Amino acid sequence: METSYETRIVNYALQTCGFYPLRAIQLWIVDSHFTKVKSTMMNIGALLKLDAAIDLERLAAAVNDLLNAYDIFHCRFMFHPGTDDICQRFDGEIAPVTVEKISDEEFEQRKKSLMEPYNIINHALYRIYIFETPTAKYLYVDFYHAIMDGTAASILFWRELEMRYRGKKIQRAPLNYADYILDELKVSPEELAEGNKFWHAMLSGFDENKHLPPADVENAQALTNDELIYPIKNITQKYFSDGTRKEHIFFLAASMLAIAKSAGSDSAIMDFVHNGRNTAQERRLMGAMLEQYPVRWDFDRSQSVGNFLDGIEQTMNSCLKYRRSIGTVYSAGLNDTSATFVFQKKSLGAINAMKFCGTNAEIIEVPLNEFSVSENTLDIEIHLTDDGTYFVEFAYDANRYSEAAMENFAAALDEIVSAMQDETRAISEILEG
Repeated sequence: METSYETRIVNYALQTCGFYPLRAIQLWIVDSHFTKVKSTMMNIGALLKLDAAIDLERLAAAVNDLLNAYDIFHCRFMFHPGTDDICQRFDGEIAPVTVEKISDEEFEQRKKSLMEPYNIINHALYRIYIFETPTAKYLYVDFYHAIMDGTAASILFWRELEMRYRGKKIQRAPLNYADYILDELKVSPEELAEGNKFWHAMLSGFDENKHLPPADVENAQALTNDELIYPIKNITQKYFSDGTRKEHIFFLAASMLAIAKSAGSDSAIMDFVHNGRNTAQERRLMGAMLEQYPVRWDFDRSQSVGNFLDGIEQTMNSCLKYRRSIGTVYSAGLNDTSATFVFQKKSLGAINAMKFCGTNAEIIEVPLNEFSVSENTLDIEIHLTDDGTYFVEFAYDANRYSEAAMENFAAALDEIVSAMQDETRAISEILEG
């Protein structure tokens, strides 16, 4: 994907025929779907067992109202007839969701066919089914990742579904996803050039030996992912209760320190996944809003932890300033192998149940999905649980790291989390300790 101003103007013109360009993150996910990952699932959602008190016909009506209210569910990807670029339209038909009454045996067979890869060209990019068997009630909700992210699926969609089920009035955001796409294109060539320079400087000199934990497995085979979950013992959410430090900034900084220490490096480069919702309107907008920003830090060992945290936050603010030019990172593949950091607050799939109208909706299964939308060597996800504790989830290249290496890295990260709570402490004490 090019990011020149001229290219953006051409893409902007596509919408006059009902075609809209894909945003940078959408293009990256679609490219990954076709070329970068072994699985083409890219599904985000869950199969939920509902409480017996839930009225399924009322639920179906709420689902249909919601789907028809937002243009993102009308979205269809297709090839533009004039340029052959993958674009999107927002005029697709919404097939009504109905209650399917089937036997328990039929339900078990149906489950096997639900979590299929998406055919993304000129097809609906979501799947929603409501099932009633003689023994239970179920809701299956699944979105193609390029139209919905985790915040949209697990918070916005779920919250509004409950409001519609309860018959509450919905305060709609005036912005549609299509309008947001066009607004994002309104950027000057000077701003694009400045942003491109910023991102290239952020990633200059990336070196796996300096900016990733050292490998302990030698295997030249194709990427093979594995995962590890490790409880963080040395901090709880109470530490952040005064609002002085933001959790995501703190844990990003700790992860960068952990990688630098493990690699014996004086610099750290990681990708940070941001939910992309920066305004009040955007926080109510359903769609794929997330971005993945590379963050660089060159350590001054005499610096204090507090100054380091301030600096990381300032760097993140700069990333947001240049977010409209982030396409240069994706298009050039600048961050394909860097480690990625994600902070999750009780997102769908991270816990076993979700509340719906005062009842428990038990998560039975989640669709298969690659650990990342790119072939990142290491994904670090910090999850906040209901009881205020945290755990870290690693998705890693098993051809580079053993499980033991990831366990050691997790333990080291937990120790760094403990050390960073003294903000007067020098960075040198942590890197050299």
